[in-house]
Formats: sequence, structure tokens, C-alpha cells
Amino acid sequence: MARESFLLRTDPRVLEALRRWADDELRSVNGQLDFLLRQALRRAGRWSETGPGEPATGMAARDSQVDSKPDPNSGPAGADPVEG
Repeated sequence: MARESFLLRTDPRVLEALRRWADDELRSVNGQLDFLLRQALRRAGRWSETGPGEPATGMAARDSQVDSKPDPNSGPAGADPVEG
């Protein structure tokens, strides 16, 4: 995988907190930042590891995601709610 460099300007307190977090997880600061960015991109529906390596973008990416958590307010599949 090709890597590209860029300059990041941030608050010194943010950088120090990132350094501590990276140390706790046995990563470099660069590795930690890359990990966090990828995680945020996946959660936002803007990155797909299964695709051809390109970030997923737009409404199609959000529409293609399936929520794996069942709806706690729905009963068993196919059951009609009981009205009381």
C-alpha cells in the first residue's frame, strides 16, 4: 500500500494525548492516527475494506450499509405485535 505524507497542525495537548494513547496500544503516533482515521471513515460509511481500495462515498455507500443490531422493539421475525 502506498503512503503519502502531509503536514498536520494540531494543539499540543491533542498531540500529547495522542502520544499517550498510541503508547498504550503499542502503536506509533502515525499508526494510531491512521487507525483512528480509518475507524472514523468506516463508521461514517466513507471507507470500505472489501472494495477495490477506494473509499465509499455518497448516499449509495450509506444505503448499502446494513445495521447488524436487531430492533429491540420488534418481536420475533414474522410475528405481529399484540395490541392490548
